[in-house]
Amino acid sequence: MDYLLHLLNSSEYPFEIVHDFIFDRTRSVRQDLSIQNLVNDQAIRIYEDVIKFHILSHQRLARSCQNSDASSLCYLNTEQMMKCLLSLFDMYHTIHKINSQSNKEAGYYSFFVLLHLGCKIPNMANSLSFWYSQLPASIVRSKEMIFARTILRCYHLGNFKRFFCMIAAEATELQLCLVEPFLNEVRARALIHLNHSGYKLQHYPLTHLSDILMIEELELEDLCRICGLEISRSGDTKAFAPKQTTFSLPTPLSKSTGIYISREIER
Repeated sequence: MDYLLHLLNSSEYPFEIVHDFIFDRTRSVRQDLSIQNLVNDQAIRIYEDVIKFHILSHQRLARSCQNSDASSLCYLNTEQMMKCLLSLFDMYHTIHKINSQSNKEAGYYSFFVLLHLGCKIPNMANSLSFWYSQLPASIVRSKEMIFARTILRCYHLGNFKRFFCMIAAEATELQLCLVEPFLNEVRARALIHLNHSGYKLQHYPLTHLSDILMIEELELEDLCRICGLEISRSGDTKAFAPKQTTFSLPTPLSKSTGIYISREIER
């Protein structure tokens, strides 16, 4: 696993080729662990590393997702990440019976919650309430899980300012890699709310919105145009007026723009 993870930094081949190579071999490692029915600290560390590979790939594949082949690869990577997480949770449950525990548990449970931002995998959109009730109280009250649950709540409530502020202030490196491909979708959802709920004679300055959505003003202007919003200019100020009927949400958004994350959020 150390050798395979080291290959992630290889620049000799396109990342899609590197991903395929590592993907096949990590799947073989998982199959070997399953055949031998190995559930111990070492097996758990291996699974955690496999999931780390899928999370890093999740970010890099989304950045290069410019064709249907890459889109399929993104989906397959996310699907396998979900399967790995569920298998890892079963292993956590098993070692709890012998009073053992991984110090990374809370973080990996938080990854499962954050994946619900996109709900791209079938049957993922079901309520998490019952799942939360099955977790140990120490996990539910951990800072990683509180962060993930708050982010998901802000997403559904449309509290986009708090959503981005929390990501900038509290997200771990892997949590940031996981949510980055969803950020433009969240920004576009924010534009939907602003466009439908605003007063058409009261324009929204892009400078102000770029601060809230933590994106460069020029990139926000590109995103607005991609979504069909007309931008007006008054002197040096650019703005858009609400109630525009031309708004449309590109699908998938990552194919339409290379904007993912602003300098305020980068680690």
